[in-house]
Amino acid sequence: MYDGLVVVIRVLTCATVAVAALAAGPLGLSAGQQATFRAGVDLVNIGATVTTRAGDFVADLALEDFEILEDGRKQVVTHLTRGDQSSSGPPLHVGLLFDTSGSMGEDITLARSAAIRFLNTLSDAVDMTLVDFDTEVRVATYPQRDFPRMVERIRGRQPGGFTAMYDALGVYLNGAAENEGRTILVVFTDGGDTRSAMAFSDVMTLVQASDVTIHTVGFLEHQSSQSRATQRARLAQIATAAGGQSFFPSSMKDVEAAYEKVLAQIRAQYVLGYTSTNTTRDGRWRKVEIKVTRPDLRNARIQARKGYFALYAEGQ
Repeated sequence: MYDGLVVVIRVLTCATVAVAALAAGPLGLSAGQQATFRAGVDLVNIGATVTTRAGDFVADLALEDFEILEDGRKQVVTHLTRGDQSSSGPPLHVGLLFDTSGSMGEDITLARSAAIRFLNTLSDAVDMTLVDFDTEVRVATYPQRDFPRMVERIRGRQPGGFTAMYDALGVYLNGAAENEGRTILVVFTDGGDTRSAMAFSDVMTLVQASDVTIHTVGFLEHQSSQSRATQRARLAQIATAAGGQSFFPSSMKDVEAAYEKVLAQIRAQYVLGYTSTNTTRDGRWRKVEIKVTRPDLRNARIQARKGYFALYAEGQ
């Protein structure tokens, strides 16, 4: 996308990009449509993790162990890849949304260490995109070989300005629509948005429309009790809708425990693909339900997106 070039996007421009995506169809689906469908083929890709009742990831499932229902209609699963197949599986793209606004002043040191520690664990990613934001949104993508430059940028940012988190998330999701393969985004923030032109409801539409798995890391220790509850709920809502997890650390020990869970999910994640039997391009939300048919896993917990937005075409 940006390949090492830092792109600075002011709030108004940032919001315009995301809102334009929302306006492309009746339900605002441009970014998500590109992420879900490739080359005119209605191929739906859904990431899913399966855990036992004890909380252990199940990593030995085959294609025939899954069943997918779309709006209650059974679909034919045509391909399956696993996250631990780094050499033969789809390419992995990693994104970091890094809050450098003034409200992060007391947490910026922990946030920097947390972000760098996470990057060090994903050496198999083909590229890494850093979106650091305050009043402005700055975007740069680095190949794996330029990892030290990305670390330098993270360490060099000083907290200041307002918080345009929703706009930053919208910009990242719009750019990630071009990615082939899996995309993982980790958001480092105190959760409070004080500047974005985008509303939270618009952000949630973009999150649902995208196939990016999002994990949120919220630094809420120094927020007021009233703000903390709202910010925690919204960060958790974003992660849940995107098939990820939310964490609220107060120390590096908490961060390391969170990363163990995130990495375990990345390695255990299945990507299931099918061609929808519904060929109507009406831009509507389609509910997707994933089931595991193996008898010994009837009580397993499946973590995945709840659906996707269809393509939109005039006259349908």
